[in-house]
Amino acid sequence: MPRIWIDGSWIEKADAKISVFDHGLLYGDGVFEGIRAYGGRIFRLRQHLERLYASAKAIWLEVPVPFDVMARICEEAIRLNDLQDAYIRLLVTRGVGDLGLDPRKCPKASVICIADRIALFSPEVYERGLTMMTAATPVHHREGVSPRIKSLNYLAHILAKIEAIAAGADEALMLEAGSGVSEGVGENVFCVRKRVVVTPPAYAGILRGITRDAVLEIAAQAGYEVRESNLTRYELFTADEMFLTGTAAELVGVVKLDGRVIGDGKVGPVTRDLAARFKALVARES
Repeated sequence: MPRIWIDGSWIEKADAKISVFDHGLLYGDGVFEGIRAYGGRIFRLRQHLERLYASAKAIWLEVPVPFDVMARICEEAIRLNDLQDAYIRLLVTRGVGDLGLDPRKCPKASVICIADRIALFSPEVYERGLTMMTAATPVHHREGVSPRIKSLNYLAHILAKIEAIAAGADEALMLEAGSGVSEGVGENVFCVRKRVVVTPPAYAGILRGITRDAVLEIAAQAGYEVRESNLTRYELFTADEMFLTGTAAELVGVVKLDGRVIGDGKVGPVTRDLAARFKALVARES
């Protein structure tokens, strides 16, 4: 049975509980990270923790655990749960307070670390590619809740996922309020045109993904031209290839968007090449 770290103690899954007065539950007031381990070693843990602490700072939340201690907690979660290929969910909530909104009523943030297995899509989906539809629900406005903050409030993304489910699609594409391409419900978006790899820039209403940045690195090292550029759905409809990246999803091809076949309707050669290179990278770095 999995053991979960909550505020200094390892607790069995069945006994792992938080207060109903925790503002993470009441208001989505908190931040989180999803982190992968391969072969019992954590992939780019420092980058994930840097993003976690930056997200916390952006919402005026003091993380009560030092950076190096947080890293050891993640490593211990893998060891204690006897995991090799695993997914770590690290959460920092505002903590227990009253029924009001005032964060000053929460004297101390709460930290939770969960380690388990994850399979976002089946192996068949990775082979055949995803079908996607454009959700009517946009991402948060960048001057409201910045998409750069990996907050506990994912309701907009959940609503977009519900739209995809209702439409019979595998996943949803989310746009900015201004109709530019932002991201999937939990992934960054890429397209390929004439072997040029393009993804929206970090300021374009997206969460700057750790996997996204790794794929940009390996694409450049492999000799592909790489661009961070604003995209519209037109660029996706007419691309040679399209794919998504994310910690949980890793790298997965997209073969149809809003009824339009992308490229030849198969996971493309650049997508397959980058997926293979990403697997080699995580084996090497982890």
